[in-house]
Amino acid sequence: MDEALLLRAARGETTPRPPVWIMRQAGRYLPEYRKIREMAGSFLDLCRTPRLAAEASLLPWRILDVDGVIVFSDILVVLDAMGLPISFDESGPRLARTVRRPEDLAGLRDADPPRRLAYVSEAVRILAEEVAGKVPVIGFAGAPFTLAAYAVSGGSPDLDEVRGILYAEPAFFGDLLSRIAEGVAGLLCEEIAAGASYVQLFDTWAGSLPPDAFVRFAAEPAASVIACVRRMGVPIAYFVRGAAPHIEAMASTGADVVAIDWTIAPADARARVGIRAALQGNLDPAVLLAPPGVVRERTRAMLEAFGGRRGYIANLGHGILASTPVESARAFVETVKGWEA
Repeated sequence: MDEALLLRAARGETTPRPPVWIMRQAGRYLPEYRKIREMAGSFLDLCRTPRLAAEASLLPWRILDVDGVIVFSDILVVLDAMGLPISFDESGPRLARTVRRPEDLAGLRDADPPRRLAYVSEAVRILAEEVAGKVPVIGFAGAPFTLAAYAVSGGSPDLDEVRGILYAEPAFFGDLLSRIAEGVAGLLCEEIAAGASYVQLFDTWAGSLPPDAFVRFAAEPAASVIACVRRMGVPIAYFVRGAAPHIEAMASTGADVVAIDWTIAPADARARVGIRAALQGNLDPAVLLAPPGVVRERTRAMLEAFGGRRGYIANLGHGILASTPVESARAFVETVKGWEA
């Protein structure tokens, strides 16, 4: 194990092999996770119980031998801290109220991460003690646009509706983004102070925007967060699902790592990003639903396409699917760790 492997790759350096971790790696595909979830009660109870959240976070490292341990949490905790209580049902997240008009902004409070999100940073602190420098602890948060989309919709975003409000009330939407960005930056800095040495900003829904709106309402707010976080001295990745039209704008945010999904070819991504940032991704999570032999074949093809050893972190192009067989997840990790350029 080498904590520096992931951090060196994130800074664009050449590494003996690509480091590997998996977005949403602590989750329902692991039977051991399901047992911890039962102990906690609800998903939110698990997020808010640092010792159990840390235990869930450690499972993929212990079971799959990944090169980083990402803290178990949820991107929506920032909105919860801002006065938009969240809950989860079978159809996904639900917010107690929405923020759709300028007057709704008055009901938001500062996220105050040191106080209202202390359970996240405490889980990070526990993880840092448990891994003791063997692998990095990875912190994360939702990016401003994606969190604003949830705030406007009150649940899983209706992206047509979100874009409609964005176009109709750009000043209001910009104010909402600024309020959220402050909380997001604060949370990431708290995670770093607690021991995270790599962090990622998730902008899951920003790929729905046209290029000009992406720059104004996704990339620029993300850049403001990244500027704050980079002063803490750790690498930060910026992930967008549906990244293909926006990869230059993603690289312009100042992120150390541009994390991409499967909609863009690795060679295209490398050519368009250049040396401005390292790359992370981009295996389709559905590949891991296939038998291990197929997983190995597709993983090797991905590694060869990225060119392997300089400024590259192997990962999926989005979160691992709940129905993924553990043996297929293991085949993905083992293939990366045994690969030679």
